[in-house]
Amino acid sequence: MSENVLNVVLATTNAGKIRELSGPMAALGVRLLGLGDFPELGPVEENGATFAQNALIKARQVAKLTQLIAVADDSGLEVDALNGRPGVHSARYADDWEFLEGENRDQRNMRKLLFEMEGLPESKRGCRFVTCMAAVRPDGREMTIEGHWEGRLLTAPLGSNGFGYDPIFFDPEIGTTAAMLSCEQKTSRSHRGKAVRGLLARWQHFITLPTL
Repeated sequence: MSENVLNVVLATTNAGKIRELSGPMAALGVRLLGLGDFPELGPVEENGATFAQNALIKARQVAKLTQLIAVADDSGLEVDALNGRPGVHSARYADDWEFLEGENRDQRNMRKLLFEMEGLPESKRGCRFVTCMAAVRPDGREMTIEGHWEGRLLTAPLGSNGFGYDPIFFDPEIGTTAAMLSCEQKTSRSHRGKAVRGLLARWQHFITLPTL
């Protein structure tokens, strides 16, 4: 391995996220590590009120404990009619609801959301996916990048790709749900794809800023 390679920790154990960023980051001279490379690190409590706060909480703790640059993200769905809910609670939105037989967590989350939106017209079903990515250097330098994907909620799931709320998130510009897109198509339009591209565009400037 070249001495010029920079080790960076992506604050996740999700192999898919690590793969997604590893190629583009390698082109920038970065060797991307995951939390699986640091089994001594415990879980990070995400108790922020916003996506940016949660991403920064994770990245700050991992940068402090590893003394390496850390990158973290937090994502979710904001619904206008629900004053931004489920927001930072998107992944566990329906944990206060009982499972139906054969139902998984994503399906339960969608069921609760559709129940809360029942009867609202199309004009009141605006929503967006949001991702915030945070990068933190051990010396305290930080940057955050947000990506948004605007859409509206359907009244029933449509499509079998993706995960989470993808089957009920409709993109009116292309006339399909997120769950009807291939991985490549989704990345080209998604909130996470936009945030990743923003991170890559600002990366060189971030790592060359003077030490605090």
